[in-house]
Amino acid sequence: MNKKTTVPPRGKTTLDFVEGDLVVGRRAVIDGTGTPPTVKVSGTVYCEGDNIFQCTLSAQNLEAEDNVTIHGDLEIENSVKAEDGRLEVYGKMIAKRVDVDAVLSVTKDLQVEEVDVGGSLKVDGSVKAEEIDVGGSFKAKGEVKAEKIDVGGSLSIESEVDITKLEVGGTAKVAGGKIRKVDVGGSFESKDSLEFEEINVGGVVRLSGENKGGDVDVGGLFKVEGDLDFKDIEVGGKVEITGSGEGCEIEVGGKVKAGKSLKLSGNLEVGGKVEVNEEVSARNIEVGGSLRSRKATAEERVEVGGSIITVEGVTARFVNIGRRGKVLGPIKADQVIIGRDAHAEEIYGKKILLRSGAHAENVYGENITIESHCHISGEVQYTGELRINSHVSLAKEPEKVDKLPF
Repeated sequence: MNKKTTVPPRGKTTLDFVEGDLVVGRRAVIDGTGTPPTVKVSGTVYCEGDNIFQCTLSAQNLEAEDNVTIHGDLEIENSVKAEDGRLEVYGKMIAKRVDVDAVLSVTKDLQVEEVDVGGSLKVDGSVKAEEIDVGGSFKAKGEVKAEKIDVGGSLSIESEVDITKLEVGGTAKVAGGKIRKVDVGGSFESKDSLEFEEINVGGVVRLSGENKGGDVDVGGLFKVEGDLDFKDIEVGGKVEITGSGEGCEIEVGGKVKAGKSLKLSGNLEVGGKVEVNEEVSARNIEVGGSLRSRKATAEERVEVGGSIITVEGVTARFVNIGRRGKVLGPIKADQVIIGRDAHAEEIYGKKILLRSGAHAENVYGENITIESHCHISGEVQYTGELRINSHVSLAKEPEKVDKLPF
């Protein structure tokens, strides 16, 4: 049977080494011996509540009711359990399993296998853990390394992270690092470069620096202050990349904006607008509204419902401009369709169709069809066949040539 040492309520006792268990009465204060002052317990420490240890404490286990304060390090070989209160450690804390109902606060480093806090967890130092489960908020100033972090409310980490799986119900902020899987209900922010495999956020994502990862699924805004290397992006609202973006596919309901280039090996599908200051390239480009870039290149198709504004032009196998669309810059493709009442400048293609009411400056192609009520303000050159419907306005007579200027 374990020995038991009892400290009476409201008492103040100095201890050194305790053989067996230690029972601390309510509002009792414990001092240690040595430098720094230390109390070592070979068994379990039972705290009845509102207890203060003015020393470093080490034991097999710690069980407490109500609040406990440790003015030193807390080193527990097995488990810590604090019911209906807060545990404050003014030093470092080491344990295997920690279960605190209300608040756990550690001013230095926290090293655990599992920690479960019902309210809030605050660590001023670094954190190393396998699993962290917090019902309210989790704040850490130092580096955090964990297999899994699950927070019901908010998370804020001011240093680099190395996390396998992060789940947060509200908002999450980190200072960069590595997170394999991010799952956040509200907003997620990384203030420095982030490596990831998957980001799934209901609201807003903000990244900074050089970012490299896999799939991104965001309900609202996805903003990158820097560069991004990725696999697939699916965003309900808007994508902004101040630097360059390179990946496989992008599907966005609203707008895509890139400060430099945007290069995709797969498809770019945007419901609204695309604005890329340098070159945008993809297998297929499909834009419901407008496309603006220095240059647009697709391996297969470019289909735009509204307007295309480029300096160096659009290049693809197939280009389709929607009704009343407008194209500034040359079009070069095997097949080009200019929609009804749409406007274009230079068109170069093998097979070109201008639908009724379309306007163009110059048209160069192998086989050209111009429907009724179209207007050509420049020249038409062709090498194969030209079909012109009635009521077409031509500034010059079409010319059949042996070679086209491209």
